[in-house]
Amino acid sequence: MSESAARPVGVLVMSYGTPESMDEIEAYYTHIRRGHPPTPEQLEDLTARYRAIVGGVFPLRENTNRQVAALQRTLDELAGAGRYVCYQGLKHAKPFIEDGIAAMAKDGIREAVGIVLTPQYSSMSVGSYLKRAREEAEKQGITFAGVEQYHLHPELISALAKRVASGLDKFGDARGDALVLFSAHSLPQRIVEIGDPYPEQLLETSHAVASAADVGRWQFTWQSAGQTGQPWLGPDILETLESLAREGIRSVLVAPVGFVSDHLEVLYDIDIEASRFASERGIRLERIEMLNDDPQYMRALADSIRAAEKELAG
Repeated sequence: MSESAARPVGVLVMSYGTPESMDEIEAYYTHIRRGHPPTPEQLEDLTARYRAIVGGVFPLRENTNRQVAALQRTLDELAGAGRYVCYQGLKHAKPFIEDGIAAMAKDGIREAVGIVLTPQYSSMSVGSYLKRAREEAEKQGITFAGVEQYHLHPELISALAKRVASGLDKFGDARGDALVLFSAHSLPQRIVEIGDPYPEQLLETSHAVASAADVGRWQFTWQSAGQTGQPWLGPDILETLESLAREGIRSVLVAPVGFVSDHLEVLYDIDIEASRFASERGIRLERIEMLNDDPQYMRALADSIRAAEKELAG
């Protein structure tokens, strides 16, 4: 540690963000679209998706709040109260990433570690979060270190494997016939051309979880691609389910290993859209429970943060 060992280290916990109420959906969507307001049809489509989720928008934001609070408790248990102070920084909603760093500076924080609630690295996701945080930290005179990935952390793999095992139990006697379908948020196809590690790291996570859960039949698929007019990574989960139906697969467990909490891409894209699509094709689709504030996931985050902190002393 530089300066005083008594000075706490700030921890910026970053995620995509979500609106806090139905009234904030338009502003949220406009920010995602870089200041371009959505068309009435686009806004109605997104609003309808939020409406379809039981409980509405608020639980989605509360999930992130609980994760940050649980991480703070975990760091306190591991390193003692006051050693680390967690702040939130969201990509598309308040408090924004820059707000989190500014709050640190206001509190006298001089060293910080940033971590994203996404285990696998991509320059378009985790890389962009860390870039924004690092640039703001430099402006505020804060020394900053970022966690780029933790996709093979033993605690993460163990927590996911337990969820896959319990998810397969839902099929009872048909457990052995079920196929595990690992999924993650698609990104534009061009990331492959620049050698981005995102697809490879997702496969590494999937392999590790399948091995730990003793899963013999599994595939990987993509989901939630954006409508941008450019090619995105595929096949999409709906295309995959169509193929599985033709192959005679009747039991599928979705394990969205690219996501760590219950939010729109899980509660709507999988639980409503994919489930309905699968049912129409004679497939029983189940999903693993998300990590949310699972203690093992919190330990994976805490370990990664403490390892990154060593860079600050260097």
